[in-house]
Amino acid sequence: MDEELIAMRTMRGHHPLVIEGMGGYDSRDPLWVTQVILEQLKARWTIEPPEKPLLLVTQGDPYEERGVSAITRLVADRLAIQRMLIFLDPSIADYHAPNADRYKVTCELPYSALTHRLQAERPEALAKITDRVDAHLLRKNTRRRREGKKVLRDYFRDFALLQEVTKIGCKQICGSVTVAHTSTNLDDNSVSSFYRVGLELGLIDITDIVPFPAV
Repeated sequence: MDEELIAMRTMRGHHPLVIEGMGGYDSRDPLWVTQVILEQLKARWTIEPPEKPLLLVTQGDPYEERGVSAITRLVADRLAIQRMLIFLDPSIADYHAPNADRYKVTCELPYSALTHRLQAERPEALAKITDRVDAHLLRKNTRRRREGKKVLRDYFRDFALLQEVTKIGCKQICGSVTVAHTSTNLDDNSVSSFYRVGLELGLIDITDIVPFPAV
């Protein structure tokens, strides 16, 4: 059976958990961050528990001792769940898949597989996501120019699209998704800050997001 089809079927049988936040520049202890996230997840799922087994969906971050890649490993261990990898196709970023952390990863999907599924099931969604990401990018770069800063690098667009298509695709395929943030305020110059795109389009609901508390 085709590997992508197997991965899609695996995803459909689970409740996807996506964790968004800072990379290796996060100076906080990942053990502490993980504990806070788990407490927030427990509180959310006590009220509204997932109807399917959990699957932690990652987006190709290379392993680092701090930040989101360290946190996702710890969350997978603490919850005793497997991970799924969504990666950018080589035609977009040939370094992305080879450098991705594959700790406890049992299945993988290229970004294009999710875009094709969205195109088939919600033809308008991908165009709206792309337009909204571009609008956010224009706003950020306009502000940065006013402040005398360089514009964000080109890869920001690719990874912002990966982030939003991953979450929205997961929700479309599985019927639900939980998105946990690793910090209270996601910097406006980070890829994570594009999380507002799915919310603004109504493709991700505020109740899908488990915020990091102000501590």
